[in-house]
Amino acid sequence: MKTRCPWLNLKNEEYVRYHDLEWGKPICDDDSLFAALIFEGAQAGLSWETVLKKRDEYLRVFNGLKIDEMAKISDEKLEKALLNEGLIRNRLKIYSIRKNAIGIKKIQECFGSFSGYLWGKVDYEQVPHRFKSMSDYPTEDGLSREISKELKSYGLSFVGPTIIYAFLQAVGIYQDHSADCFLGGNK
Repeated sequence: MKTRCPWLNLKNEEYVRYHDLEWGKPICDDDSLFAALIFEGAQAGLSWETVLKKRDEYLRVFNGLKIDEMAKISDEKLEKALLNEGLIRNRLKIYSIRKNAIGIKKIQECFGSFSGYLWGKVDYEQVPHRFKSMSDYPTEDGLSREISKELKSYGLSFVGPTIIYAFLQAVGIYQDHSADCFLGGNK
């Protein structure tokens, strides 16, 4: 049996698949990074398992969460999305999709890409951590606070330092698989 990170609910097969196949794998595509940021923001106050259950519907309803499209999405489409039980029907979270896409476009104008902005913060190298127990995992750090502040200055919401730390983990900027995890330990 493979050893996995201590935070993982091993009884949820979808969560285990997410851990094994997606979490912590480096993402460099702007649209994929944007989608990951939207999902982390949607999680605020909820479990990641809730977001996982709704992720496919987000991608269907919002046509893959492409930055350019979401920056132009109409109020009508956002209002319709609020009626969809397959989504997290929080008005601020749904409207943050457009708001955040507009902010990301500003970042792209300044830095060439959202990926370049993010990965440039770590000199384009994944930052490995070797956490051993749940108590070792921080909920935020200096980099997540810095990025949070900067993203807010570009008009983004649902980008607090805790959300950004989880985002950095999810998109592989931080390699936060535990020291004992088969995906992290000896890498």
